[in-house]
This record gives sequence, C-alpha cells and structure tokens, in this order.
Amino acid sequence: MITTLYAGLLAILYLFLSAYVIRGRYKYQVGLGDGGNPALARRVRIHGNFVEYVPFALLLLYMIDNAQYSPFIVHMLGMMLVIGRVLHAWGLSTSETVSFGRFAGMVLTLVMIAACAILLIWKFLILRMNGL
Repeated sequence: MITTLYAGLLAILYLFLSAYVIRGRYKYQVGLGDGGNPALARRVRIHGNFVEYVPFALLLLYMIDNAQYSPFIVHMLGMMLVIGRVLHAWGLSTSETVSFGRFAGMVLTLVMIAACAILLIWKFLILRMNGL
C-alpha cells in the first residue's frame, strides 16, 4: 500500500510539530493553552491545523489506494498532502499574516482532498453502472 509511505512521512512531521509546541511551552513557561503568548499560540495553531486536516486526508488517500487507482495518482495525491502540510507549517511559523507557504499549503491540501473526493465518487459511479 502506497499510503503507508505518506502516513509514515506525515507521522514524522507530526512529531516535529509536537516537539515545536513542547519547546514553545518550555520556552514561554506555559503548561496549558497558550498563556496569551502570540508566538506560542501560533505554534499551537500550526499543530492544530495539521491535526484537523491530515487524518481525514490520509483516510481519503487510503481509500484511493484501496480503490486501485494507478500508483502515479496515489503518489501525486500523497505528495500534494505532504508538501502542502510542510508549506503550511513553514508559512505560518515564519509569518503572522498570509504568506506564500501558508496559502500554497492550504491550496495543496484542499485540492488534494477535493481530488480524492471526486475520484472516489467517480469510482463508485463506474462500479454502480457496471453492476458491481
């Protein structure tokens, strides 16, 4: 299963983002929440945004992989997700406002999710029309 590669890569990114928040909590001496510290709040949001999008996107990628789409398509979608999440984390960590990384990261993530949705609906309709 190709999805296992991307799940592994994203798990490593998750660990880095978790460590980034933990280091921020230590640096700013905040045990819970963000303590009203904007820098820590940004770290928490980077991590939170990852947690909000990646599990669902990985589930969709797994379904595409399981639906036996070509390996090229699965890899392209997986790369879109990984690159999108890296760009988003980088963009938000370097700027409080909209940045290239933040914008491009969200676009890649949302386009990946939309492409998966369309491909899965298409596969369902093709199977239904063929009586399967």
